[in-house]
Amino acid sequence: MKKQEYIDKAQSLFDEGYACSQSILLAYSKQFNLDERTAKLISANFGAGMGRLRQKCGAVTGGFMVLGLAYGNANPKDMETKLFSYKKVRDLNQMVEDIYETSNCFELLKKHATEAEVAERQHHKIICRRVIGDVAGLLYDMITTPNP
Repeated sequence: MKKQEYIDKAQSLFDEGYACSQSILLAYSKQFNLDERTAKLISANFGAGMGRLRQKCGAVTGGFMVLGLAYGNANPKDMETKLFSYKKVRDLNQMVEDIYETSNCFELLKKHATEAEVAERQHHKIICRRVIGDVAGLLYDMITTPNP
């Protein structure tokens, strides 16, 4: 798939009602041979800033999951791979913060939507969908660009 297809897929999944975290992981699940049901269940509780705690943005945590599939270590003694994967997580987080000045759900909502818009769930269209698209695109670049 091309970059825009991943972006469109993640946003379409979100439009269907999947959590931000689910939308990101599901968009990339086929690429990593992760069955959809497992992807849905693994990422289900990370939406709305981790179970609606409004902490780390769910799109970002979904991105962390994708980076784990792409770069994570399966061997607990493989510190080189583990540390490289952690660096990718920090890189994604920094890219999101460069765009939005935060990767915290509460702060994103506060900055981009009013309390009334959040109460009416309008924030999904105002900011969440946009962050999902950006994270899906950033992941594509991170995964398809050769590593140093």
